[in-house]
Amino acid sequence: MISVFGSANMDLVAYVSKAPKLGETVTGHRFRTIPGGKGANQAIAAARAGGEVAFLGAVGDDGFGAEMRSTLAEAGVDVHGLRQVPGPSGIAHIVVDDDGGNSIIVVPGANGTITGPSGEDLAAIAGASALLLQLELPMPAVVAAAQAGNVAGVPVFLTPAPAQPLPAELLEAVTTIVPNEHEAAAITGVQGVEGALEALLELVEEAVITLGSDGALYGSRSGERLRVPAVKVDAVDTTAAGDTFVGALAVARAERMPVTAALHFASTAAALSVQREGASTSMPTRREIENALG
Repeated sequence: MISVFGSANMDLVAYVSKAPKLGETVTGHRFRTIPGGKGANQAIAAARAGGEVAFLGAVGDDGFGAEMRSTLAEAGVDVHGLRQVPGPSGIAHIVVDDDGGNSIIVVPGANGTITGPSGEDLAAIAGASALLLQLELPMPAVVAAAQAGNVAGVPVFLTPAPAQPLPAELLEAVTTIVPNEHEAAAITGVQGVEGALEALLELVEEAVITLGSDGALYGSRSGERLRVPAVKVDAVDTTAAGDTFVGALAVARAERMPVTAALHFASTAAALSVQREGASTSMPTRREIENALG
């Protein structure tokens, strides 16, 4: 079982030819509401990639919350740990341009009420084969969950987004950190992905820097270094590419795939996702990933 302790948001997605600059108004050509949030996205990605997944988080008592619960359950995610709290669910306002680029504003809503893992959450974490964390919940809650996973001997995967300072007690509990190149630079203060990778490995045991169309760079304290090229595709919407990568990577590692195979598996899943619109709606199934891998 892979446990995901994280956010659930309703994505409010506006599609435009070109994203507006500060103070500029542009006309969009389409709008959609799509269940998302980095935690929920990773849970759905892992479930579709063949993992047994439990989601631990919160939604509000509004229509968005009900829809997000239903979407997770339909994807095969165990939602017994998805609590409902009074008030609005979290939302993310996303602008997607015609080149597939995006900008995102997140309003935490129910996610902001999580001060730490509950007793049921702690049990789900302790019994997991992997724990996936992101930074869309309050930092004390993320730290407490990471420490619980670490104490239980569970591999802890951290997606350090949105980028922010990371407390030492969090990094000490993380097994694998998976930033993109901008987040890696923000965390380490080092420009250049090779240098940033080495700096990350002074903080955690294992790191994967995702590089978009340039693939991914992997390193571990054991000395292993790998660069995996991306699958070349025409991107439609890159919103959930990173979350798809992490969800698929966690499944591959839980299945004890060799590192190179696991990275190819995750990169292929991410490449399939960017060819479709939306976050949770774009994530590929296990069969699609395996077919693409050949």
